[in-house]
Amino acid sequence: MASNRPAPQGAYVPNDDDFGGYEDSSWEEWNPTEESIRPVRGRHRVHKRGGGGLARSSTVLGVGVIAAVGAGGIATAQGGKPPVSIEMPDLSAVTDSLPEAKSLPGVGSLISDDSSDSAAADNGVTVAAAPLSAAGVSTADAEQGTTDAGEALRARIMEQAENQQDQADDAVQKAAEEAAVKQAAEQAAAKQTAAEKKIAAEKAAAKKKAEAEAKAKAEAERLAKLAKSYTLPVASYTLTGTFGQPGSMWSSGYHTGLDFAAPTGTPIKAIHSGTIKEAGWAGAYGYRTILELDDGTELWFCHQSSMNVSAGQKVTTGETIGRVGATGNVTGAHLHLEVHPGGDSTGVDPAAWLRGKGQSL
Repeated sequence: MASNRPAPQGAYVPNDDDFGGYEDSSWEEWNPTEESIRPVRGRHRVHKRGGGGLARSSTVLGVGVIAAVGAGGIATAQGGKPPVSIEMPDLSAVTDSLPEAKSLPGVGSLISDDSSDSAAADNGVTVAAAPLSAAGVSTADAEQGTTDAGEALRARIMEQAENQQDQADDAVQKAAEEAAVKQAAEQAAAKQTAAEKKIAAEKAAAKKKAEAEAKAKAEAERLAKLAKSYTLPVASYTLTGTFGQPGSMWSSGYHTGLDFAAPTGTPIKAIHSGTIKEAGWAGAYGYRTILELDDGTELWFCHQSSMNVSAGQKVTTGETIGRVGATGNVTGAHLHLEVHPGGDSTGVDPAAWLRGKGQSL
């Protein structure tokens, strides 16, 4: 649309009545020139009455209004003429027959009475239009701004997948927590069991130790008591032969007793009280005395130089029954002692037997 030059102001000088007698000297008469009255290019179409309809667009109406205003201004400037009256076409008949814009397909979503949309538009925020089809779009989807049925379905599937993943994660976490609790309980139970076993073992060891100490104490008391009723056969001696010692000088191939080497004539004492079962010559044993104890054990005292008792005689512990000699099969003066429990021909180690009676060799 062509633009017009602004209309010059008319050479109007107000009188005294207009301003209460005040005359402004800045007003002057306007003399039109060739440049100021150059004709306006283009022509405007003037609306004629009787026409109507949508063909007359808002653009034409706008031009008409501008032209009317311009004409009125010129008329006023040129002589104070009244403004030109322009009549607007009556469009009520047309607008009444038109459908509501919101009911048009694809247009209703573009028109919103919500003030929030206007505020969003004022703030430069693009407001999403509602979906043309509401299939698969729930109220929550609409509130969340989902504008497409496929997008809504995708969102719901993703939400369901996330829920399932959360449930799986919760199950895994719960299983891990239960496993941790179970493991902690097992470890606690194992520690408790180990502690109980340790305590039980310590108690058992203490009990065993106490029992051993008690047994040793009892044995010591018994030996001390026995020591009073038992004694060694000679007071001063040297052990020159032990039980079981091998050698060709013994007819059995090994030594059957314990040898106490001492000078000839050294007193031989009764080891314990008992009865003299035999006293006399015994071949390789030389002069031998057999003392039978109350439990049937026989004590043989061999190689004596002399004997002080006879068979059937009662003797007591420490009583002299003979003297050390070198009779029989010997290489020097000594006492050969044998111990035969129950009168058996096979003897036992005299050293162990004496220690069992509280004697120290």
